[in-house]
Parts: sequence; C-alpha cells; structure tokens
Amino acid sequence: MKKGLKIYLFRHGQTTFNRDGRFTGFKDSKLTAEGRKHAKIIAKKLKNKKFEVAIRTRLSRSKDTLKPVLKFHPECKIVLEDDRMIERGYGNLSGKSHKEVIKKYGQEQYDRWHRGYSEKDRPPKGECFKDVEKRVRNFIGDLKRFMEKNEVNVAISAHGNSIRLFRKIMERASVKETVKWFIPYDKVFEYEV
Repeated sequence: MKKGLKIYLFRHGQTTFNRDGRFTGFKDSKLTAEGRKHAKIIAKKLKNKKFEVAIRTRLSRSKDTLKPVLKFHPECKIVLEDDRMIERGYGNLSGKSHKEVIKKYGQEQYDRWHRGYSEKDRPPKGECFKDVEKRVRNFIGDLKRFMEKNEVNVAISAHGNSIRLFRKIMERASVKETVKWFIPYDKVFEYEV
C-alpha cells in the first residue's frame, strides 16, 4: 500500500447567503464575485498537489468551487458526489437572516441554534452539530477505506459546518474548540491517511 495518502479539504467560496448573513443549509445559494475569487485562490494553493479523485456535494457552490481547481489536475479522472459532506441542515431557519432570527427568538436562542452541539440545540426540523458529526464520521470511515483500497489522494469541496466536524474528528478536537472555529473560504486543510 502507498504510504502517506493525502486528503485536501476546502470550503466553497462565499455565497450570496453568506454575504447577506442568512442561514443557508441545503438551499442552493450561488457564489458571489468574491466567492469565485476564493475558488481561484484554492485552485492556486492546490496547483502543485496531486490527487486522483475529487468529491463534492450536490449544491452548486461546492461544484462551482471545484471547477477552477480541476483545471490544474488532469490526473483527477473521478469526481464523486457525496452529500454526507453537505452543509448542516438548518430546517425552518434556512433562508432566514441571522438578524431576523435574533429579533424574533433572542440572542441566546440564536446562539444555541447557530453554534449548539447537542440535540437540545437543534433548530426546528434541522440538524445540530452532533447530527452532522455522525454523518461526517461515517463519511471519513468510508473515505479512508476507499483511499487505501485504490491508493489515491482526494480533494473535497465541502461546506463550513461539515468541515468543522471533519476537523474535530481528524484533529481530535474538543466540542468547545470546534464550535468556536470559523472555517475560511480560502484555506486548504491537509490530512494524511
């Protein structure tokens, strides 16, 4: 087996909902001009890395961030879709502005829904971080087996909250640390399997 297989994980570029301070969740918010710049920055950062497989979600922001990255990677012959790395589902909050939610429910409730880890912090008809961690943990297990079996490096175009939980698992971080992280639009997280 090939040693030191690599995972290159990055967040999609800024979207209109990110820019406007809205809960996005599974809604398909498009990249802004700034978001397209973020995608090009990621592409440059990955230009001299090698990966044979790319993974994205069904949402256009994940696909559109991956496109400029793939221009530099003729060795990447396989692009897979896996929604276990999709954004956290915000349920009834999806599409609503953060300000609107704070005004209606108060800062404390907003904070619990926005950064709460456990079931009691789950937004109505949405996911809490614990729910996202469960699907991301399942994804990581399958990803490692796939990489080892096929001896491939992988690039993943994902979403802020799925990356947050991916990092928690791979870096063995605490819940307290994890919920405080901001996942930048122009950073690549690199892991070795």
